[in-house]
Amino acid sequence: MHNRSVKFTLEVEGMKCEGCVKRIENILENEKEVLSYKVSLKEKRIEIAAKKNVDIRKIIKKLEDLDFKIMM
Repeated sequence: MHNRSVKFTLEVEGMKCEGCVKRIENILENEKEVLSYKVSLKEKRIEIAAKKNVDIRKIIKKLEDLDFKIMM
């Protein structure tokens, strides 16, 4: 059985500084289903590679709880 990953690109409103990037990275770092990620302050975007069983809505909710607006 192949363990395939899925990729998501999330647009982030409200990410203004490196402190915001660190807060986002802290959330993603603690998600077991997230395999890798790239947070771009300049592009206001997060690229996530995750296990196919990931609940992306749960991750989006945690990011929105930090007062970011997330769009897929």
